Amino acid sequence: MARAAPRKRRWSKAVTEHSDALDLEPGVFKGSPAQIARSLQRSAERSTRRKASPFRSALSMLVFYENRAGKNLPEPRRRALDQAKDELRKLYGRTPRRARAPARGRAR
Repeated sequence: MARAAPRKRRWSKAVTEHSDALDLEPGVFKGSPAQIARSLQRSAERSTRRKASPFRSALSMLVFYENRAGKNLPEPRRRALDQAKDELRKLYGRTPRRARAPARGRAR
């Protein structure tokens, strides 16, 4: 009896769609860096289920999406997500990353 090919599981998609911490707007990661940051900020500020601060929750979701997209994420999109992190930091009055020391372990 032949076995069927394993079905691809998209658990990371389910996390972004049904997160217990944030209710994300549709297509949140497809906009410009400023649009992504504002959308994540709105979602984090509205959430009553998050355990961390709105800034940490929003940034965590952005990093989660970037990490799960992995090597399939085109370089221009990866740059846009990095810029969205800086936009998010600005929205919350934090220091943008480029003004800080370089990250360890990741070539820029």
